[in-house]
Amino acid sequence: MTTLVKLACQPEIQAIPVASILPMRKVSDGVRTSTKYRRIAASIQEIGVIEPLIVHPVPDTPGQFMLLDGHLRLDVLKFAGAATADCLISDDDEAFTYNHKVNQLSAMQEHFMIHKALKNGVSEEDVARTLCIEVSKVRLKRDLLEGICPEAVELLKDKRVTREGLQQLRQVAPMRQIEMAELMCASHNFSSQYTKCLLAATPQDQLRVTDADPGQALRAPQRGGPHPVDDQGEGSVQGHRQGQRRPER
Repeated sequence: MTTLVKLACQPEIQAIPVASILPMRKVSDGVRTSTKYRRIAASIQEIGVIEPLIVHPVPDTPGQFMLLDGHLRLDVLKFAGAATADCLISDDDEAFTYNHKVNQLSAMQEHFMIHKALKNGVSEEDVARTLCIEVSKVRLKRDLLEGICPEAVELLKDKRVTREGLQQLRQVAPMRQIEMAELMCASHNFSSQYTKCLLAATPQDQLRVTDADPGQALRAPQRGGPHPVDDQGEGSVQGHRQGQRRPER
C-alpha cells in the first residue's frame, strides 16, 4: 500500500513584504562580520536569493509571518533595502527541522560545483565574488582533484573527505589511492588523521615518483615531519598524465 507523504510547505514560492516577516532571533553585529554572513551577502548581491525563506502565518494576525528559517538571508535583504523576499509558507510552526537538518558541502562537492559553474561559462572572478573568496582560492578548489585517479574519485565523491586527506591521497600511486579510498569507505572514517596513517603505511614502491627525480619515490611522512605533495602525476590507474597544473596568478 502506498503511503502519501504530506508536504511540510505549500508548493508555491510567494513574495512576501520584508516588513511583514517577524524574525525569531536577533542577528548580532558579531555574526554580521563572520565569513558565513559575508558569503551569504555576496551571493545575494551577485545572483539573488537561491533558497527561499521559510515562514509560518502568525495566528490571529493576517498578513504577518514568523520566520522559521533564513534569518541571515532576511537580515541581508533588509540591509540591501529589498521590499519583498521569496518565501515558502510552512504548515507547521516548528523551526527545529530546518535548523537541524543542514547539508554542508564537502570539499569534493564544492569542487564539483565550482567546476560545473566554470564549465558553463561563469568566470573565475564571478565565482570568487559570489563566494566572497580570492580568485586564487577558486583555482585551488577547481584543481582539488588533480592527480587523483577517477576510480578513487568515484568512491569518495559524496563522502566528507577533507582537503588535507585529498592532498595525502595524491601522494600515492593510483592503485593505492583506490585501496585507501576503499578502506576509508569501509571504516566510515574520512579524517585527515586516518589518511595520514594510511599514507605512512604505504609501501615505498606505491608512493608517487616526482618528474625531477624519477628514481626516488616520495617518502611517507615521518611523525612530526613534512608532508611532500606531488603536484602532478598519473590521473588514472592506466597511468595517463593529466598535465601540468595551471600556474597561480
